[in-house]
Amino acid sequence: MSDWERSSTARVIPPARPRKLAKVPFVELADGRLQGVVSSGSDIGRVYVSSVAAGTYAFACSTNNNRPCGGARGSFCNHIGAMVDEAVLQYGAGRVVRYLKIEVPEADADGAALASAMRSTRPQMDATKAAASVFSRFLRHLAYLEHAPATAPLPEMHFFPPTRAVA
Repeated sequence: MSDWERSSTARVIPPARPRKLAKVPFVELADGRLQGVVSSGSDIGRVYVSSVAAGTYAFACSTNNNRPCGGARGSFCNHIGAMVDEAVLQYGAGRVVRYLKIEVPEADADGAALASAMRSTRPQMDATKAAASVFSRFLRHLAYLEHAPATAPLPEMHFFPPTRAVA
């Protein structure tokens, strides 16, 4: 068993390339989907929660207060396109292609090529929107930014049993 497997910390994979967080502050490959939070271009108080399912490319996009995106009617909206672009920056094109099961030559794999390959399948609107869980994880990540850098354990991580008795 390696050192990182015995520790209570998760290994952090550095991004493939640096990215700006203003437009897409949160993107992840999880739960069989590419999903993330995309800032609105018109309203600073609004964000969109977007997702694309692996294999089927079924998609969903809605605001943080569960209103459907007006641009995601029958095809990908600009929010989903921005999320795919940022996922390529964060994880690298190869990893996104493998996770979403997209058939595109890796040499041509950039955000636009991936979105184009997925659009060509005529995806249907995803009926099982996971917006609440994605937005909740995004807010949890934001809460960690409020903590000052420290090596002491965080209170919410105290679900691990103590290794020795505390007097």
